[in-house]
Amino acid sequence: MKVTIQSFDANAKGADIELNDEVFGIEPRPDILHRVVTWQLEKRRATARGTRERADVARTGKKFGRQKGGGTARHGDRRAPVFIGGGKAHGARVRDFNPSLNKKVRALGLKMALSSHAAAGTLVVMDSLTVAENKTKTLLANWANLGAGKTALVIDGDMVEQSFALAAGNVHTINVMPAAGANVYDILKHDTLVLTRAAVEMLEARFNG
Repeated sequence: MKVTIQSFDANAKGADIELNDEVFGIEPRPDILHRVVTWQLEKRRATARGTRERADVARTGKKFGRQKGGGTARHGDRRAPVFIGGGKAHGARVRDFNPSLNKKVRALGLKMALSSHAAAGTLVVMDSLTVAENKTKTLLANWANLGAGKTALVIDGDMVEQSFALAAGNVHTINVMPAAGANVYDILKHDTLVLTRAAVEMLEARFNG
């Protein structure tokens, strides 16, 4: 699959880049994408800190008073929730929100997410993300020429170009991340996917290595 490389420089001549069909040319499957997104969101959930219930409290189990005639309520031991130091009644319990998902399915889901943007024509490949003087105004002027959608995810190589990161810091419709952070949920959530040449090389090497 060939894609024309775009640039913020209006005078730059756009060359073509050949995208690996095994990464950017796979037919997306909704069931695979759903499984990966569900797994990803489940991994983000934090579990509650478990409280000590009646069986977890280290107190004597001896009946501390006689059943009748003591002038107090009838209690079996000091572990009861009504006592200070007793167990918590109906307390929070640790829950497991981290289901497992096969690595091959996760990798396939990421390929399909990339391929979905390539098939829809919402994939943009840039030669560089350098923004003059780190200015947001300059970025927005150049960004309008890309024809990007309402929201965009920009993925760079090892590190995000600092001038672009500074210029896009105040633009809530543009999110940036390095290639190592590429994930299915963020890719599908945005209208446009913008990759640098370095990001394309790293993503293809990630699956071929």
